[in-house]
Amino acid sequence: MTNGRKIKFGAIIHGVGGNISGWRHPEVQTNASVSFDFYKQQAQKAEEGKFDLVFIADGLFINEKSIPHFLNRFEPLTILSALAAVTSHIGLVGTVSTSYSEPFTIARQFASLDQISGGRAGWNLVTTPLESTALNYNKTIEQHPDHATRYKIAEEYLDVTRGLWDSWEDDAFIGDKENDIFFDPSKLHQLNHKGEYFSVQGPLNVGRSKQGQPVVFQAGSSGPGKTIAAKGADAIFTAHNSLESAQDFYQDVKNQAAGFGRNPNQLNIFPGISPIIGDTEEEAERKYEEVANLVSIDKALAYLGRYFEHHDFSQYSVDELFPDLGDLGKNSFQSHTDRIKREAKEQNLTLRQVALREATPRSEFIGTPEKIADLVQKWFEERGADGFIVAVQAPHTLEDFVDKVVPILQKRGLYREEYEADTLRGNLGLPFLESRYSKQMV
Repeated sequence: MTNGRKIKFGAIIHGVGGNISGWRHPEVQTNASVSFDFYKQQAQKAEEGKFDLVFIADGLFINEKSIPHFLNRFEPLTILSALAAVTSHIGLVGTVSTSYSEPFTIARQFASLDQISGGRAGWNLVTTPLESTALNYNKTIEQHPDHATRYKIAEEYLDVTRGLWDSWEDDAFIGDKENDIFFDPSKLHQLNHKGEYFSVQGPLNVGRSKQGQPVVFQAGSSGPGKTIAAKGADAIFTAHNSLESAQDFYQDVKNQAAGFGRNPNQLNIFPGISPIIGDTEEEAERKYEEVANLVSIDKALAYLGRYFEHHDFSQYSVDELFPDLGDLGKNSFQSHTDRIKREAKEQNLTLRQVALREATPRSEFIGTPEKIADLVQKWFEERGADGFIVAVQAPHTLEDFVDKVVPILQKRGLYREEYEADTLRGNLGLPFLESRYSKQMV
């Protein structure tokens, strides 16, 4: 039973892809990561499929072993602003780090995107796991903050940003030419925030948008990540290898949200999936193998190293058991590295097996359109997800999903046939976010 719920979808636009060697596929456009035409086509295809949002991921440090897409790609807010002009309903969500940016600047940029797009902006809040990122920023900190500190910074950062987004009340700009009144001064508010990590006076020099404030997403599945999402985010991006894991996560975060006095239904949970779709099971399997076979063991080891603070895995014998790394990875992609180490130990995996598995993850979402639709429905109905972020692992995945999977879900009454609203909040089933000052007046 869905109780009137409808599945939500987002599409990650990832240029040449998240696979370290996927760019070598003969059907991949090698400059896709910096091709506006490619991003435009993907965004418009997702909008054709009535997706809730497109999502642009980001990172702030590269080296010669980085995934090709990471080496030469668009900055999220820049490309999203361009996509706002060639779309009309789909949400526009971009990643920005709270560890390496300032709240006033980011509040201003996302408020601007929200105005440009007519209320379709979303911020994916991340804390930046890669320690080497500190080398690219002239920060007052002496080194990359540890995991716990990053999330303390992020929590205050979010409070400041939301406060700045309420600098102006919705009807502050009167525009009375006859009486020379551009705005009502009583509806302009300074923040005057002084906290542990930030001191910000305000006000912001951008007014509130059609949806009140940009939608806040959070990406992270560690304990602090789940808590900050449950406390202050509108949606959370996550990753799970099984329905059981997704259900545990879903229930935990929803319960935490209720504990903070929130309506759990107003926190949308989006696991990422990498479907590979074929008209037959054999065709889908062939598509997966085509991508997996592009990755050499050396490239796979380099990719694996990124999660463990760019650890050099080439020093180990690849056909021996996965090495004991102790606490390595605790200060980077914590939930991800914990899972890798746990699975390697429980399943007695060799380093080769782990590296190749992580380079081209094999999920259960590989098969015919009907199989993919069945799995999406099962995860949704059994409370493992409110929606899904569709990532492209093989060429034409988004096109196949929109053309072949979406119609099945629509026929089953599980997915919209038309957009319900023209704002991201509206389409996610979230109410207009009133100004804190308007609420105080009630």
